[in-house]
Amino acid sequence: MQYSVDLIEELSALTMFNLANHQEGLKIHHTAEPTIVAAAQRLHQKGLTSLPDGGYLTPLGIQAAEYAQRALNILDA
Repeated sequence: MQYSVDLIEELSALTMFNLANHQEGLKIHHTAEPTIVAAAQRLHQKGLTSLPDGGYLTPLGIQAAEYAQRALNILDA
């Protein structure tokens, strides 16, 4: 299976969230890299974040971010 660039960017955006504090969200500014802005919007469309520019992780988003961060930790070891 080959992963799309969009999927990789979404995974990257998920790893930006602090899982130790679910009340700490993200604000992706319109001046950020367009790929990150687009990834944040897609995460919101998929129901993983509360706002199109980041916001907070939804319960499903928390689960996705946990998996993404675990995979990154395993592969980066």
